Amino acid sequence: MNPPLKRCAGLPVIVALVSALSLYAQENPEVATRAVPVAAGPNDVARFLAGMPVPETSPLAPLTRDPAWQAHAAFFEEQFSKLNLRQLQKLHAWQETYLPESLQPIPVAFYMFSGPDFLYVDQFFPKAAVYVLCGKEAMGPPPDPLRITNLSGALGNLENAMKSSLNTTYFITKDMKIDLHEQNLNGVLPILYAFIARADKSITNVTFGSLNSGGAFEEARAGKKGGSVPGVRIKYTDKQSGEPQTIYYFTTDISDGGIKAAPGFLKFCQRLGIASSFLKSASYLMFENGFATIRNFILEHSKIIVQDDAGIPLAYIDPNKWNLRLYGVYLGPIELFKQHYQPRLHELFQQSNPPPLDFGFGYHWNYKEANLMVAERK
Repeated sequence: MNPPLKRCAGLPVIVALVSALSLYAQENPEVATRAVPVAAGPNDVARFLAGMPVPETSPLAPLTRDPAWQAHAAFFEEQFSKLNLRQLQKLHAWQETYLPESLQPIPVAFYMFSGPDFLYVDQFFPKAAVYVLCGKEAMGPPPDPLRITNLSGALGNLENAMKSSLNTTYFITKDMKIDLHEQNLNGVLPILYAFIARADKSITNVTFGSLNSGGAFEEARAGKKGGSVPGVRIKYTDKQSGEPQTIYYFTTDISDGGIKAAPGFLKFCQRLGIASSFLKSASYLMFENGFATIRNFILEHSKIIVQDDAGIPLAYIDPNKWNLRLYGVYLGPIELFKQHYQPRLHELFQQSNPPPLDFGFGYHWNYKEANLMVAERK
């Protein structure tokens, strides 16, 4: 065994050793991670959280040999396989027949009241160059599996936060509040990462920042105070098409009062131009008096809106401006929101005898009770 280096006498030796290691790592990048421990890149983290293999050279590779991760990987593999068979394959077949225009490249997709539900906006608008998601849920810190002390607990927490979305089609906010505020893997970022990886996309860059009052996204910098709307920009490549895409998630209140207090979010959206909009399981908020601003914004800045009955009420979709296509059945809201029943919508469904849905959508996760509407600007 070599004698320990003395603090002073050995200093030149240490400096030389570090220099040699640094030079060797530069010439041999594949071993750089072994020479000096570094945090894993966001794509490795996303794959790890999604229960998918990471490269052998990744700092996370040793963690994938932990029984806790292997159990997590098996759980997600089963859950996503079931989701694919029960929902996504049927959704894709329906889409090719009834909504083929959604499969075309589009500049931007807005998903207001989304929370971390990247899964469904990606299914309905798979070729958007930019996605804008928002919710009251905080992003949380950048997930770092290397710092997790209780891996089994943290991964179980992530599974619980995603379970309702995978088994129904929506997140249960009160469950998320508990799960997302646990000590490990808190916030929406771990969920977004897992959905992006499972959608066969490769993350290339993650930038934290905020929106200023003028709606510009400004990168976070040490010592610099951020704007009032915190957010994250995730750039990734779709592996099948090879196309680069970008998702933004902002933590913001889009009630009338929230928008008045922090106008940067809508100004940011406005800069992106006319979009395709997606609304699902939005708690019937746009039926309320306090959400007129966002409702009007979506109507004014969308060329197509895909939604369930919890989105924009029929009364605001002017038939002189919009063509409306209906799918599935309208049985009214679930019990929790029964006060938002729309008699006129019920009549339209009865009169038009719409094509059925064979996948769940929104609060009606049972496909036999689900409805879907497509409003297209004339």
